[in-house]
Amino acid sequence: MKIAVIGGTGLIGSQVVEILNGAGHEAVPHSPSTGLDVISGQGVDEAVAGAEVVVNLTNSPTFDAASAAFFRTSMEQLLDAARKAGVGHFVILSIVGVDQVPELDYYRAKTFQEEALEAGGIPYSIVRATQFMEFIDSVLSWTADDDTVRLPATPIQPIAARDVAEAVADVAAGAPLNGVRHVAGPEVFALDELGRITLAHASDDRTVVTDPEAGMFGAVRGDVLTNTNAQLAPTRYADWLASRG
Repeated sequence: MKIAVIGGTGLIGSQVVEILNGAGHEAVPHSPSTGLDVISGQGVDEAVAGAEVVVNLTNSPTFDAASAAFFRTSMEQLLDAARKAGVGHFVILSIVGVDQVPELDYYRAKTFQEEALEAGGIPYSIVRATQFMEFIDSVLSWTADDDTVRLPATPIQPIAARDVAEAVADVAAGAPLNGVRHVAGPEVFALDELGRITLAHASDDRTVVTDPEAGMFGAVRGDVLTNTNAQLAPTRYADWLASRG
């Protein structure tokens, strides 16, 4: 199949393109570096022309209230182009528990993206993934100083980006779900515990202080960011850390 991967040069997108092409499909990456602008619409019609499947892996440049406008405009542009081109399957990547944390602007924006796709008139699939292992360092940096890292004990279920890409590629190559596939890492951690594991691996002697209100994940209540009934990926966090050296 010919598959247009929008956001196809990023962390997930570049791996999705590699996996799909390795399986014999024609996956074509599109991004600002290839002349695509999903906000102005520049290059959008050309990107989806002739594609049987569109995989939208674009992401808002911010996690604040402005993210809603990004997802609204980008989905309008891409869905309109996909309908005109006769695309038969539209795939997006979302977040496990995204509709359970209305306190977060970014999660509300991603929920809107899902709703736009569901109402878009094109057979679709949504892949909801848990938090990427690759983003844990950034999460720690949000509330860190020279001596401490403050983190809530929010349960999370980290997944390796490669495993996410494998799941997205598998869904893109299959029949539309007209629904959601949940994918998650094989282990659940409290975020503060995960912070201690991560710092210890890096021989970082800063202290993790448990703070229920710290950072973005302080707004999360309960275990909504985990799903032990999801399709579980194989990569364990300790093995992923070891692979980084």
